[in-house]
Amino acid sequence: MKWTLRFILNYVTSVLNRYEIRNERLGKFAEILMLNVSIYSNRVHIGERFSVSFQRTLRIPDDGKLYPLPPGLGSFPLHRVEDYVDRVSETWREHGGVFIPMYQREALWLGFGAASWKPNAVKIGVGKVNAVSGMEWDENLCENPQNYMVCPDQPWLDGINVGEGYIRQFVAMPLGQGYTIEAQLTDKEEFGGIQILVFEPKQARFPDQPPPKREAGFGKLSMPAAVTEMGLGAGGKMKQKIYPDQYGIDAWDVNNFGYLFVHIINSEQYKTLTALEPPPTPVSAKTYTEFGLPWFDLYDEEKRDILASKKLIGVKTIREKEMEKGISSREDDASVNVSKSQIKKLRHLKKRKK
Repeated sequence: MKWTLRFILNYVTSVLNRYEIRNERLGKFAEILMLNVSIYSNRVHIGERFSVSFQRTLRIPDDGKLYPLPPGLGSFPLHRVEDYVDRVSETWREHGGVFIPMYQREALWLGFGAASWKPNAVKIGVGKVNAVSGMEWDENLCENPQNYMVCPDQPWLDGINVGEGYIRQFVAMPLGQGYTIEAQLTDKEEFGGIQILVFEPKQARFPDQPPPKREAGFGKLSMPAAVTEMGLGAGGKMKQKIYPDQYGIDAWDVNNFGYLFVHIINSEQYKTLTALEPPPTPVSAKTYTEFGLPWFDLYDEEKRDILASKKLIGVKTIREKEMEKGISSREDDASVNVSKSQIKKLRHLKKRKK
């Protein structure tokens, strides 16, 4: 099911207002093409080939250790804002998109699906902060520093780009308390959620049809008057690369894109808004590991990694912010010992499943 024209026009209007795009930048509206956005089986499809899922996962401890990839524990349920338009705020109606429920301090990762024969350039924002470059969110592609990913080969993203070969995990926290990446880099918590921009390649840069043997990708009640939305803070360190663009920035058509705003609400607000039960509380990394269940590592030693973002390196983790507030260490910050026998090696075509 596709977004209505109203939501597409709302987004175009907000972009025009926010970035003051002038007529010489736009030319005619017909020159800007908006990709269709639809939901199927808790996965968002943007355009004809790209899709993204929002995966529940273990929250790894913020203990200074570098952890392997945690598993996917199932997709978060997705709901269109449009289906609840008479029950949500004006801000939600303006942004449109979808919403997901998360518990406070719960982690997630984004799983990308794309066509190997015709890739997409993808930008991810957290509270209108670019998760790759740390710069303020906009609709532009930049190659130095690279502020986007190419899918494929990028199979997933678990957190913000803070080191060569590792990231800091996405962890949900309420807005207004200073824990989020948005709060630390913009001095305000206005947006929260996740923002996704997907760009098509330019004409004739890639085949229009797949090769003969196509490769697979990766894989109602009223809303309360005062709703505390969720944003994403920085958690523990995880082994993960963000790959450089092997095609070059000139391969992408900046006037042919799709946009998605993902709102995050807590489990109680989810139940009130949808009259549905939220997913069960997540299992801890400690309990999961003690049962001998698998963690993962990706065969990508031959691939390079883009440089870490200087801005994102300076973001304090949720644990560090709690220490500043005098909050004692929590049980879910206790170190976990993952044995080598529990770490399964993956190739790009395999999925992270428990």
